[in-house]
Amino acid sequence: MNISVFLAPGFEEIEALTVVDYLRRAGQNVTTVSVPEDGCVDEQIVVKGSHGIPVTADILLKDYIKKLDGELTDAIYFPGGMPGAKNLADNQFLFTFTIRMARGGKVVAAICAAPAVVLAPTGILANRKWTCYPEMEKELDKWCGSALKAEELTENSTHIKNVPFVLDNNVLTGRGPGTAEQFAMKFVELLCGELVAERIRQGSCQR
Repeated sequence: MNISVFLAPGFEEIEALTVVDYLRRAGQNVTTVSVPEDGCVDEQIVVKGSHGIPVTADILLKDYIKKLDGELTDAIYFPGGMPGAKNLADNQFLFTFTIRMARGGKVVAAICAAPAVVLAPTGILANRKWTCYPEMEKELDKWCGSALKAEELTENSTHIKNVPFVLDNNVLTGRGPGTAEQFAMKFVELLCGELVAERIRQGSCQR
């Protein structure tokens, strides 16, 4: 399967690279995409994380868009971290693409700040169970534009506390960097099945 991982300046390194690592161990085609900071027209292939770790992405967003040519991919993933999640949320292509992916039945995954900051404004959390970094579920008015808008966009959704991840149909959300491994393995299981996930668990000496 083809999975796209979007990296914007300020992304959480553990969350991003743990998922990339485990999905590649599972034999999946993972593409890391460099997303520019909001308002920045000069795209850079090297993206610096929230803890100052530079990561070289596989492709620039503008080239990724051309390569897609209007098609969907099998799965997309948004790591958390700030201001990384905010930079992702401010990108109009990603906003529209996320909605198209969810409506097309493709896998949409996000962890930490990203479920609240990136996914909630798209409306795809409505009628779903989800989780995010603790207390960020209380700031949806900030990310959605207003309390009324947040209520509309997350209508009938249920935020689940104190869990490493929540899978609701084709939307996978995670809690934070300390749960990145569990989240990543659920991602592997979702895309590749339990046998592949178990092989990776044993081979990587997981707890």
